[in-house]
Amino acid sequence: MTRLAQTAGLNEVQREILKTVREFVDKEIIPVATELEHRDEYPQQIVDGLKELGLFGLMIPEEYGGLGESLLTYALCVEEIARGWMSVSGIINTHFIVAYMLKQHGTQEQKDHFLPRMALGEVRGAFSMSEPGLGSDVSAITSKAVKDGDEYVLNGQKMWLTNGGTSTLVAVLVRSDEGHPEGTAPHKSMTTFLVEKEPGFGEVRPGLTIPGKIDKMGYKGVDTTELIMDGLRIPANRVLGGQTGRGFYQMMDGVEVGRVNVAARGCGVAQRAFELGVSYAQQRHTFGKAIAEHQAIQFKLAEMATKVEAAHAMMVNAARKKDSGERNDLEAGMAKYLASEYCKEVVEDAFRIHGGYGFSKEYEIERLYREAPMLLIGEGTAEIQKMIIGRRLLEEYRLQG
Repeated sequence: MTRLAQTAGLNEVQREILKTVREFVDKEIIPVATELEHRDEYPQQIVDGLKELGLFGLMIPEEYGGLGESLLTYALCVEEIARGWMSVSGIINTHFIVAYMLKQHGTQEQKDHFLPRMALGEVRGAFSMSEPGLGSDVSAITSKAVKDGDEYVLNGQKMWLTNGGTSTLVAVLVRSDEGHPEGTAPHKSMTTFLVEKEPGFGEVRPGLTIPGKIDKMGYKGVDTTELIMDGLRIPANRVLGGQTGRGFYQMMDGVEVGRVNVAARGCGVAQRAFELGVSYAQQRHTFGKAIAEHQAIQFKLAEMATKVEAAHAMMVNAARKKDSGERNDLEAGMAKYLASEYCKEVVEDAFRIHGGYGFSKEYEIERLYREAPMLLIGEGTAEIQKMIIGRRLLEEYRLQG
């Protein structure tokens, strides 16, 4: 174990889980990540290994075959996995958010039907809010569900589905005006549908098409896709929670937990960048000594390590707050904002320490340099986080009288 990013107060089970995950990352992910990433290849062998470790059921309650662990344990595992390859943490994250939404908001039948198979990794989850034209403005969703007997007919186009191809269950947020009079606030007329599908691309069930992978700058290996619904028929018992109009709140609950996950990813990538920077600085020599002996480089390492430590502490605090049953949107927003910004800065400093070699695809830091920007926009941009933080602070510090 390294000196940085330690977490006090963990029990023996948590420490054992983290030790197992760290060993898996060091042996099975880090040695192959850069090669797979450059080929944009789905890491099937790594995913199979994570299934065997039980990580797909980490937070699913024991009664459904999961490990019943806390958000903190999950976030610390994500931190370790992102340290190896951030894309792998993305494969788990969307699955975890859908399982969490089912656990918190699903009907008993929905939980019984999906959670045991999700815990085994047999059913793999993805979730879909965004659309081509709305960006951060979720209230502008145009995809629509219309009731037709015992079914709903869904039409519209969704965007930026992580695991859109490999998933078999997608939680899709659409507008549903049924039972909501005209003039109802947009966020009160949205519904989450649980859409089952075959893995793959093309028409994956009647009325549902996954066109193909979107080619991205980084965050490769994991498939990011569109989702097109054209007369997609979904039975009424696949409305999450059994009641329309609750979708926005359900999704925001999932995203709040997802923000802790993105913070954890930022922490993991920053840790790896620091490891690479501090190692290279001791191997590379200029002017007759290792560059680590130059004060300019020591200052960089000091700043990087401080940022790694601060981001980790905020991420742990946000996870513990949620685990305690308290509202954590302020802490999650702060942790996501700080960890993603610090991650970008730590990665860039490690890149600078590598000099010209940082620009070479031979060196791991080149991959991290392309991955870090995704964290600035995933689960809400930095600007959205600052809006959330600002509003919550004004609620807490409102002037009296």
